[in-house]
Amino acid sequence: MTRKAKRLYSIGAMFVVVGGAMALVLTALSSSVAYFQSPTDLVKNVPGPAQRIRLGGLVEDGSVKRDGSSEIFFRVTDTVDSVPVSYTGILPDLFREGQGVIAEGTLGPDRVFLADTVLAKHDETYMPKEVVDDLKARGLWEDGKGLVKKPEETVSATPVGAGS
Repeated sequence: MTRKAKRLYSIGAMFVVVGGAMALVLTALSSSVAYFQSPTDLVKNVPGPAQRIRLGGLVEDGSVKRDGSSEIFFRVTDTVDSVPVSYTGILPDLFREGQGVIAEGTLGPDRVFLADTVLAKHDETYMPKEVVDDLKARGLWEDGKGLVKKPEETVSATPVGAGS
């Protein structure tokens, strides 16, 4: 082989090795990423059973139920749609109805979101950025005013995925 052929072979081998390493890294990252979705997004686009997502919105007033053990049931709403959530564990101290929350987990076969992590807002003025961005996009949030509820809005009783 000539020097030029050896050099081309070496460069080609490096591209194959680097490309393979990048493919492995991207595969590992994509399987561990949890994408943010609002309740309306989740109702419209039901994820696969093993897909991890971050569900963000407001804890619906009157929806928090405890079963006597450490399992808690509540609903997360974006004022348009609402998704039932089941969480086993200790909730953050700042978790309460009407406040911003992000729950991370998977959607169960019964269309109940099975959260393994629940994050609550950390003070009375904070709202998770993803939740605010989604509410702003829907015209339900104004800077300086917070949540703006429109009288004609009602929370959908449609089960998650029933619209698909």
